[in-house]
Formats: sequence, C-alpha cells, structure tokens
Amino acid sequence: MRRIALMALAIGLFLPVLTSAPANAQATRTWVSGVGDDANPCSRTAPCKTFAGAISKTAPAGEINCLDPGGFGAVTVTKSLTISCEAGTAGVLVSGTNGIVFAGASTDYLYLKGLDIEGLGSGINGILFNSGGFLHVEDCVIRRFTGSGILIQATTSVGFLVDRTTVFGNGTGSTGAGIRVVPGSGGSATGTINKAVVDRNVFGIAADGSNGNVKVAIEDSVASNNTLSGIVATASAGTTNVMIMRTQANSNATGVNNSGGATTVQVGQSAITGNTTGVSGTVSSYSTNQLNGNGSDGTMTAIPLK
Repeated sequence: MRRIALMALAIGLFLPVLTSAPANAQATRTWVSGVGDDANPCSRTAPCKTFAGAISKTAPAGEINCLDPGGFGAVTVTKSLTISCEAGTAGVLVSGTNGIVFAGASTDYLYLKGLDIEGLGSGINGILFNSGGFLHVEDCVIRRFTGSGILIQATTSVGFLVDRTTVFGNGTGSTGAGIRVVPGSGGSATGTINKAVVDRNVFGIAADGSNGNVKVAIEDSVASNNTLSGIVATASAGTTNVMIMRTQANSNATGVNNSGGATTVQVGQSAITGNTTGVSGTVSSYSTNQLNGNGSDGTMTAIPLK
C-alpha cells in the first residue's frame, strides 16, 4: 500500500509538468532533405522536405539548414530567420509565383545563403522584400524571373546586403531587373551590393526613388549584357544616391544611366566599356575610371578633389 501511495504521489507531481509543456515546441535549428517528409519534426535525423514545411517548426531567429541537395520549394517568411544551405544545390524552383517572400516586422531580418532560385521563365520575383528590417543575400544564384531577381519594395525604412551573388536573365520586355530597389510610398532602402554579377537581365541594378528614398553602394561587381542599362538610377517623389566603386559595366545598352529626378550617381575606380552608350545623364567621376570603347562614351562630370 505504501508503494502504491508513493507512486501516486510521484505521478501527481509529474503530471503538471507534462500538461505545461508546449504542444508544438519550435526548434532553433531545423533541417530539410531531398528525401525528407514535412510530417517529420525537421530534426537532423528526421528532416522535412520543404522550407515551407520547416518554417512552422522553426523558432523566431532560428535557422533552417539543408542536409543534402534538393528542391525545397517557395516560402513566405514572417519572422527573423536564417536559411543557410551549403551541402550542394539547395533549389527553390517556382513557376508563376514568387520564390522567397519576406513579410516580417520592422525588427525582423532574413538571412539567405547558398540558394539556387530558379523561375523557369514564368516565376514573378526570385526574392521579394515586402516588409521587415534587414535582408542579407549571400552566395546565391537567382535566374529567369519575369519581374526581378531581387525586388525590394517595403514601405518602411529597411536595409539590405547582397554579397557574392549572381542574378541572371530576369525581366521581360522593357521591365524587370536583376536587382531592383524601389521603396513603397514613404519607405526608404539603404544597402550594399558587393561582388555581385548581374548579367543578361532587362536592367542589371535599378535604384528607383519613385516613391521613397534609396541609397545604394555598389562595390566590386559586374553589370554585363543587360538589355537596357547595366546600372540605372532615378527618382521622383524620393531621392536616390548611388555610389559605384571598383565595378565593371560592359556590353549593356547603357553602362551607367542617371535617368533624372533628385538622383546622384558617383563612380570611382570602375570600367565602363563595350556598351552601346557608356554613360547617360548626370554621372560624376572621381577621375579614376576607364570610360572608353563604347559606341558612344558619353561624359562624366569630374568630382573636385578634397
């Protein structure tokens, strides 16, 4: 009888612990695999199949990793999150929709690394930044979307970094870009594009202050073979400031284009060559550039040395 009483006491003490445990606890790190299953808990030994399946099981500010190569599908991110995949091809293959949508709060970040995002010629945007705090894209390949490879259009103040990323074959007709920064009404976007290759898009890099303010630093990058402009900047309701350093703009219709408005474009230590038109509009030079070998070079305004 005494043993039964002790067991009953132990069970009585333990049951509140069980009932207070969360029914669907989220992990700080989850895993996906090409042979996974979204019914799994997304652990290393029982990975999920898709990013969409893993995200609901990943805690805010958590991380999704890839165990092996696979196609992991489109996903919408509404919280701080890292998706980092360096174990072979981590594919996001979409048709008629967006690849990765960031729709977080102003304090949230999204860090993407090692992804191959393919639009099949009918996907809309590879990465769409609708809302959040900061977007970091590193070591990714984004190609064949009808809109833009990366589109930043938040209506608040946001930041971004695109690092060591190739953006290829995006846009259709006269619209779309490899990377397009166009804040919504009242918004602003400030960021850096570093060691990027934007090739064979409609526009390579487009900084557009039509609705809000844009500040972009482009460093150590290549804008080549784009249908209209390798790098284009414009503004109307907002202001646009673009600083281009150690960058090549070659074999575009226009290498570097300031298309008007409250727009400042400054270039240093860069090569603009092999374009139909080298530069267009007001483009300022630190006198350390090579502007030649274009159908028409255009002119740059020298920036006085200080």
